[in-house]
Parts: sequence; C-alpha cells; structure tokens
Amino acid sequence: MPTTADAVIIGGGVMGCSILYNLAARGLKNTLLLERDLLGSGSTGRSSGAVRMHYSNEVHARMAWQSLEIFRNFGQTVGGDCSFVETGYLIFTGDTDLDVFRTNVAMQQSVGIETSIVSREDVNEIAPAFYVDDCAAIAYEPRSGHADPSGTALAYAARARELGAQIQLQSPATGIEISPSGKVVAVSTADGRIETPLAVVATGPWSRRFLLQHGIDLPLEATRHEVIHLKRPLDKLPYHPGGGDITNLIYFRPEGADLTLVGNGNIEEVVEDPEIYASRPSQSFIQEVWTRLVRRIPVMAEAEYSTGYAGLYTSTPDSHPVIDRVEEIDGLYVCTGFSGHGFKLSPMVGVLMAELVLDGRATTIDISPLRMSRFREGKLNMPSYGFKVLV
Repeated sequence: MPTTADAVIIGGGVMGCSILYNLAARGLKNTLLLERDLLGSGSTGRSSGAVRMHYSNEVHARMAWQSLEIFRNFGQTVGGDCSFVETGYLIFTGDTDLDVFRTNVAMQQSVGIETSIVSREDVNEIAPAFYVDDCAAIAYEPRSGHADPSGTALAYAARARELGAQIQLQSPATGIEISPSGKVVAVSTADGRIETPLAVVATGPWSRRFLLQHGIDLPLEATRHEVIHLKRPLDKLPYHPGGGDITNLIYFRPEGADLTLVGNGNIEEVVEDPEIYASRPSQSFIQEVWTRLVRRIPVMAEAEYSTGYAGLYTSTPDSHPVIDRVEEIDGLYVCTGFSGHGFKLSPMVGVLMAELVLDGRATTIDISPLRMSRFREGKLNMPSYGFKVLV
C-alpha cells in the first residue's frame, strides 16, 4: 500500500470507481481507492441497473440525461464495456399525479431529454401485452434501458489503473486524520496510514457511521429493498420495454433472454447495521410485487419465479444525494445518499466530483441542491410523487 497519495477515495462501488477514473482522466493520477471488500460488493452489486431519465427534479434529470450519453458511448468515452442495452422505458400515471406528471415531462424536455407523452394506442404498439386502460398519461423514453452496475464499476476501475491510479481491496478506511487547523492530512487503515490532502467519502450504507466519528452528522439511513426475477411466458411475452409504474408503485425491466426484473417503490426497511440484513426477498414481498406487476402486464400471471435478492439504499429525507465538500474540514468531500438512484447517475457523478475537487466547484451541472447544508437550512428537495423511485 502506498504511504502517500494526492487523493484517497474511500469506497469501491460504482461511485468511488467513477470518481477515481474522472480524477485520473483530469490529470490527478497519484490517487488511491480503498475498498473494504471487493469492488462493487456493496450496493452496486445489488443494483437493478435501470438507466432512465424520468425525474421530478431538474438536477437529477440533467445528471441522468448526461449519464445516458456516457452509458451509450461507454467504450469510446471511458473504455471497456458497461453492457448498456436499449429497451425503451415507459412511465405510467393515474389521475392523482396527472398535472405534476405533465409538468415533469415538460421539465425533462426542456433540459434536452428525449421523452414525450404518448397515447394508449402508441403503447399498444410498443408493448402490446400491457394493460393501460387505468392510465391518465404515459410517457415514453425510447433511448433508455439498463446496464451492468458491477461491470461498469470494474470498467471505471480498470481505466483508472491504466491512467496510474491505485486500488487497494479488503482495506477498509478506519478514519481520516484532520489537523488542528481543520485540514485533511491522512487516511488511516488497519494496514497503515496514507498521507493525503484530499479524501472523498463514497461509502454508501456505511456513510453515516463513518462520518459520525468525524463529527459530521448527516440524516442518512441504510434501507433494505427487494428485487425479484420472474421467468416470462415467452410465447406470449417474448420481450418488453422497461417501466416505472406510479399507479402500482413498481419498476421493471427485461433481464437477459427470458426474465423480468421487478422492484418496488414503497416497501422498505431501515437497517441498523449494513453488515447484517436479509439478502433474499421475503415470500410476502414476492406475492405483493408480483400481483402489482400482473395489474400492468396481465400475462405475467403465468410467469415462474426464478430468483431474487435484497440490497441496501443509502437514503436521505428528500431522496436526493449529498455531493459536496465539508465546509469545516479543508480537503474532505462527501458523495453519498443516492436513495436508490445512484447507478443511473454515476457517470456524471464522477465528472462533477472531479470538477468539485479540482476546480473548486461543479460547472457542468449546478449541484447546489445537493449541498450538505440543505438539511439544517430546511431547504429539502421535496418530491412531487409518492413513488420514491421517480423523485
């Protein structure tokens, strides 16, 4: 392990790897990433991998849109393979959310996102097996899809290494040394001390616990979320686009040749210790979410259960992340709290964090709504939907 570095990234999920690569690509190559286990072994490895643009706030929408361009051109832009698959993405709403839905689609169009409200007849052509009679409006994003979260993290890591960055696995950071004048001077691990003037905390569900030991109290919760895979009846549903269903509080997408991945938008459980949680879905979850899916795709009543898993989100009160410098500690940065939105935003998160660290502020997108101080200021980014997945 090196004893000095120009910057230390703490956390080897897709966020940490994207940040490491973007710093190296900008010329800060004497950098080190510390990962407590293996790359992508936390939330990244259990992400659903959806890549879509529909959000109710501009900062997320801009980040998602610009991230999509990187996903779609990953080999040329970054290098390696993120396994992006274009499926198209439908978003369904009922009467209750109709006005705000239209407002959100107009906002998305204003920032350049290729999306539009389509008719039921259009949906019958795009996804003929879907039931849409209960929908007041439906939006369609033809360029959206999904990608491989673990593969994306590994691709970023590989490119960062090629540019001179280093990665130390199974080396959890134990703390950050701060000088009496309030400057980062080193990051400590069980294997040694790395002198550095810059540290980026991208530790996902472990963030609150890690930051508290340095006097930083952020309202972060680790929350457990479940996902299942169902084997489709291929004779009746060989393929379908991805979707976010505000009415039924589910999201879904095709997986491989014959599976459908399904997650939910309102079932969650706070986890006190991110080391200890049930990693498989419960029977009640499987039954509940499968039933909701059948309301949208009736032929999925004939599907077969394949497998499922549970992973952790790092949730904030407004379901928006924290991407900011710590004002009281020179050289300390925080990137956490993505509340289940992280993977689809991760390419631009790396770009913006590199700007914040190297230029003093992010310039590509205004990330001031994601500042740490918003919680004490009472200026939260309040969602316009009750469906947390789309806030």
